[in-house]
Amino acid sequence: IGVNCGHNALGHGFRANATIGRTLRLLIINIGGAKPQEITKATMGHPAQYTFCVGENEEESPWEPLHVEKGFRSDQSTVTLFGGHSPLQISDHASRDAEQLALSLGWTMASLWNHKNFPVFSDTTLIVGPEHAKTFAQDGWSKNDLRQFLFEKIRKPFRELRPGVNGGEGAGVSMLPMKNAPTTPPTDDTMYAKFPALDSIMIIVAGGTAGRFSAAVPGLARGDAGSRITTREIQSS
Repeated sequence: IGVNCGHNALGHGFRANATIGRTLRLLIINIGGAKPQEITKATMGHPAQYTFCVGENEEESPWEPLHVEKGFRSDQSTVTLFGGHSPLQISDHASRDAEQLALSLGWTMASLWNHKNFPVFSDTTLIVGPEHAKTFAQDGWSKNDLRQFLFEKIRKPFRELRPGVNGGEGAGVSMLPMKNAPTTPPTDDTMYAKFPALDSIMIIVAGGTAGRFSAAVPGLARGDAGSRITTREIQSS
């Protein structure tokens, strides 16, 4: 149907992407009732609320497609829904090995929502550009290797997350209302992961080969109301 997954994958110029994303938004407004200034009263909002649809660049990906990763057959067509916030584009034109590139992507993603929101209480989508994906593949990294690395390495001690340290926000503030908050008071050396679980990080390959870029899309809201990734098969008519 012509969904763009290559150059300018998150941008303009492709009817299928624009139409699918806009149709979903109109359903949310007209059936879900999310009318601006009535139910939808976001402080800022973001342009992707008009339309947001991206295809997976399977041709440039060294990894299995997302739908196969999630247990579907390779010949099945699926759609994945995710309530995402504004994409954060990540530029890294220097890292030439998997670990250095993963650290670069991960520590940039550490600023999602706020640099002290550890953990971020929603799923996160990492859109890996083809040139970055090639670097991971050359070192033999799978999606799971990258996901495991981000989960284990992107952590901060509580001393750096306290309210008043580099800003008034803090892990203690963001975690108080959460049911999975620590049961015992943290010490300064208690380490917190940015991502709440391995399966909270979705990784796809998309975009073109015009530069070494990737993008991270954080979820909306927190706790049980936070964004959760959902994949369904597209049924033939």
